[in-house]
Amino acid sequence: MLELVLLGLIVGLLSGFFGIGGGTILVPLLLLAGYDTKIAIGISVVQMVFSSVYGSYLNNKKGTLDTAMIFVIGLGGFIGALLSGFITSSFNDEVLEVIFLSFAIFALLRLFFKTKEDSIQKEVSKLLLFIIGFFLGAISMTIGVGGSIILVPILVGFLHVPLKKAVSAGLFFVVFSSVAGLISHSMADDIDYMSGVIIGSVSLFGVYVGIMLKDKVNEVVQKRLLISFYFLVVLYLINRIFLEV
Repeated sequence: MLELVLLGLIVGLLSGFFGIGGGTILVPLLLLAGYDTKIAIGISVVQMVFSSVYGSYLNNKKGTLDTAMIFVIGLGGFIGALLSGFITSSFNDEVLEVIFLSFAIFALLRLFFKTKEDSIQKEVSKLLLFIIGFFLGAISMTIGVGGSIILVPILVGFLHVPLKKAVSAGLFFVVFSSVAGLISHSMADDIDYMSGVIIGSVSLFGVYVGIMLKDKVNEVVQKRLLISFYFLVVLYLINRIFLEV
């Protein structure tokens, strides 16, 4: 019980401080704590339901949610994430960890490139938005991450959505995908509900503290700490997958 509370606080604190999804943090921590890969992914999905709903509520109060656009992407994400439990079940732990490692490497490399904003938002077909959401929902929920770290660059870099709206859309997308992921992983019977609820509920307090700490730290220092964190995650996964006997 105490271990789960500490995990919730750490995940929430780092999520709020770095402004990233809890799944990227929680899955490696659960693996380090000795959890099975598929159970770790299932717990992460439960935690994301808590964090995405809470974060989207805060964003809605700020008026940064474009509900018309994100509903189409979210619908695609919901349907795609319904497949995630079955996809996860069809792979062994090592394959899932390699996919997660690829995601972590992408997240690390993205920190070295600045996403450029465009003043004019493109008009994009609803079908394209749905397809983007579908594939992102299926892939991200398969490994227990939110997917916003991929969605935000797509929205800003290719569709020229303003950055603040894109970040809010990315988090709201996770509401759709995590709920569907929860349904799918429940059907696949790889969720530890009690652990997920404890970590998810406690993480909300951690997010609040992390956001307060973030405002007191220089952005350059914050980015360097985030790079260090992702680097440690990548090293741990490489060691776990390829070097451990």
